[in-house]
Amino acid sequence: MKVLRLSTQIHKWLALLVGLQVLFWVGGGLVMTAIPIETVRGEHRVRATEPAPLDLGQVRDLEAVAGELDLAPTRAELKTTPRGPAWVLVPVEGAPVVLDARTGRPFAPLSAEEARRMAAAAYRGEAPAVGATRLADAEAETGGQSPLWRVDFEDREGTRFYVSPETGEVVTRRSAVWRFYDFFWRLHIMDLENGEDFNHPLLIGATALTFVIVVTGFLLLWIRLARDLAQWRARRRARPGAPPLSER
Repeated sequence: MKVLRLSTQIHKWLALLVGLQVLFWVGGGLVMTAIPIETVRGEHRVRATEPAPLDLGQVRDLEAVAGELDLAPTRAELKTTPRGPAWVLVPVEGAPVVLDARTGRPFAPLSAEEARRMAAAAYRGEAPAVGATRLADAEAETGGQSPLWRVDFEDREGTRFYVSPETGEVVTRRSAVWRFYDFFWRLHIMDLENGEDFNHPLLIGATALTFVIVVTGFLLLWIRLARDLAQWRARRRARPGAPPLSER
């Protein structure tokens, strides 16, 4: 039974090596399937609103706006924002340029009170907005966007709205539910630093070892079932008065 002994040793030691990560995979999968992704994203905290119609008579011509700033954008978007219509110009290099479409100039700086008021207008719920903090450097949970206004709400989920200091739009939402989900996501993909890379060698290696555990587990099951079946047949043949198996 060398195959049985070898399979048992491989299965046992590999299970000890990656067993904790397998637990994280199963636990992470449970969290990710049990919590609706809409709740994780905070969509249930966003007030449904109809976009205001654009008054094109107030919008400056794109060529004139871009020419004044000496920009040759690869893409331009005209959109409605809480502070009015805005041109978003994407240059060949660098960050997008956001301008007040009525003047062709950058929006005036957004104050803390304006940020709090605009976040509260976009929030669905009864909890008050307790403060607004301007973040020059983005917090990790925002996905790297900066600068931003962070507005906190006193609800049971610890909801935070991150508001653009230019347009007053809520660019992302975070809560305790999101952080709980994100913690298990990072464990699930074995990337505790950024939670983004699921193709790194550590994850690939752990997955390969787990595959070997599954294969050796099936091999052990097959060997043990075959042995148990042989023992059962031997006991049947040894029973007094039992007819040979070929006559049944």
